[in-house]
Amino acid sequence: MKSVFHQTDLAELISRIEKLTPETRPLWGKMDASKMLAHCNVTYEMIYENIHPKQNGFMKLILKLLVKPTVVTEKPYKHNSQTAPEFLITSDKDFNTEKARLIEYMNRTLALGEDYFEGKESRSFGKLNTSEWNNMLYKHLDHHLSQFGV
Repeated sequence: MKSVFHQTDLAELISRIEKLTPETRPLWGKMDASKMLAHCNVTYEMIYENIHPKQNGFMKLILKLLVKPTVVTEKPYKHNSQTAPEFLITSDKDFNTEKARLIEYMNRTLALGEDYFEGKESRSFGKLNTSEWNNMLYKHLDHHLSQFGV
């Protein structure tokens, strides 16, 4: 799998994001491009911002047992997979704002590097290694950029 921690792979992801427009339509699913970018930002908000509630112990255990294996491995997501409530974007979003936020978060992740993420606690899955963080971040972006044909 390509890596959010490698400049060339990140540049490729950003190039794909730059091909999006507010009018770009998905090949599957219900989100428009602005909501998709906002949806992708939620993963980074959970890393860098304190705006989403932390999971309680029981829910975190359930997520670790049932969801983590799907999220942190290299196996691609299925189309129209169910998402967690925190990731549902119901209000209209500004395309340019969400795009800029996502690219900023991606560049921040690259700048912090692999060492920062090794053993870092995930709000939902507990401590993850660098490979798990990369799989989660790269796979999610790749899935949604493919959803929009870029």
